[in-house]
Amino acid sequence: MIVTTTWFLLLAAALFSIGVAGVLIRRNALVMFMSIELMLNAVNLTFVAVSRELGLIEGQVAALFVMVVAATEVTVGLAIVVAVFRTRASANVDELAEMKG
Repeated sequence: MIVTTTWFLLLAAALFSIGVAGVLIRRNALVMFMSIELMLNAVNLTFVAVSRELGLIEGQVAALFVMVVAATEVTVGLAIVVAVFRTRASANVDELAEMKG
């Protein structure tokens, strides 16, 4: 059986949908960051699949840039979550909204 681009795009759509559901349903900051990473990986899969289909390299370069942005997002986001967890002892996003003045 030959795996076509359609299979990759369907897998990417499923991964992106799971990531969106994770962001909308879960209120833990770490789970939300993992869901965002899942969505970014789905976008990378789409870039690479379409790049392979068209025979171009630009999709793979775009996926590389997305991975760099995702790595910096994880670093900064995790540092913020750790700093907030030290002071509040909770990573719940709803409790963080109460920090306003």
